[in-house]
Amino acid sequence: MRFLMAAFCLLWAIGTALAAEPAPVLVLSAYAPEVAAIRARVAEPRDSRLGGLPVLEGRLGGKAVVVVTTGISMVNAAMNAQRAIDRYAPRLVVFSGIAGGVDPALGIGDVVVAAQWAQYLEASFARERAGGAGGAGGYSPPGGYSPPPLFPNDLPNFGMIFPHPVGVVLPDGTAETRLWFPVDAEALAVMRRAAEGLTLERCTAASACLDRTPRLVIGGNGVSGQAFVDNAAFRAWTQTTFQASVLDMESAAVAHVARANGVGFIAIRSLSDLAGGGPGENEIMTFLGLAAANSSRVLEAFLAALP
Repeated sequence: MRFLMAAFCLLWAIGTALAAEPAPVLVLSAYAPEVAAIRARVAEPRDSRLGGLPVLEGRLGGKAVVVVTTGISMVNAAMNAQRAIDRYAPRLVVFSGIAGGVDPALGIGDVVVAAQWAQYLEASFARERAGGAGGAGGYSPPGGYSPPPLFPNDLPNFGMIFPHPVGVVLPDGTAETRLWFPVDAEALAVMRRAAEGLTLERCTAASACLDRTPRLVIGGNGVSGQAFVDNAAFRAWTQTTFQASVLDMESAAVAHVARANGVGFIAIRSLSDLAGGGPGENEIMTFLGLAAANSSRVLEAFLAALP
């Protein structure tokens, strides 16, 4: 009897301890260099798998985390975010990684934590209007496009590309159509507190240094789409149309999935390049490691400040 009572008390104590431990924070990153920067900061690391996906479990900033490598781009991010939410039932979803800078006031190495995200390639590709004059190949575009009437549109187009909102079904079964997916308001407030006194790296491991110390920018807009943008004209359109500071290939997809599941979301994105806005060649291969390190530094500070 005493043995049974002792065993019961032990099981009760274990159950109480487990119940007291908050659900983990789900940290998503697209690919290995981003995850490597996070791994360097994780205490008590344990490797596992979610299907075929690499998973890193441990503690970061004193909080239990599950770090899942989603793969690059929107479908991978959405699909594997859903798989991870189903498996780990997280308290919050955080995307940490690199991005392209859109706002001309920002530079490589800066970290952007946008207040909302949109899918800029959720769009109609419109037909050219009839009536053009003949030209090379027998036809030249008349300079205008006719978007199909199926989707609402009140945003400026980029040539044939007419962006529009996307539908999402919420946990209670109601449906909505929205352009912007806001991040979790409480998480954004925590991020503002975490930013106090935080410094970022300006030199790579190979001693390639930026001409200024990067900064953390909280708020504003981010956009995502299934394209690696390295084009100055398209970058300028994205900034003007969406007032975007940053663009990437995953965050808005995960924001969409998180909203559909009723889970809070926030993204931490460090600029590895300027999406076609800088002089010379794209600099992602030079500053990828620096950007990933700065994103992971902000992630750790955020988790440490998280209640």
